[in-house]
Amino acid sequence: MIFDAEEAMTVFAMPVFDATVIYEGKELFKGKGAAGMWADKLAAEIGGPVTVEKIGTGWALCGRSDDVDCKWGIYGQRLKRLD
Repeated sequence: MIFDAEEAMTVFAMPVFDATVIYEGKELFKGKGAAGMWADKLAAEIGGPVTVEKIGTGWALCGRSDDVDCKWGIYGQRLKRLD
């Protein structure tokens, strides 16, 4: 069976190379479009809706995981929960 290695990775293991901004110590997506693309990937990973939300000068991903409302930003080129 042949498969694409990137397809086998979870969204949490995929590097985030999109432009970012730092707002109040949090690394966020610089553009709404890039955040929206990652929101779609994260939604598929967690099996629920994920939206984007403007926080200061950047964009975060917002959704629900394990029955908890969560926000995700970026840390070390990976998605990371902000709360």
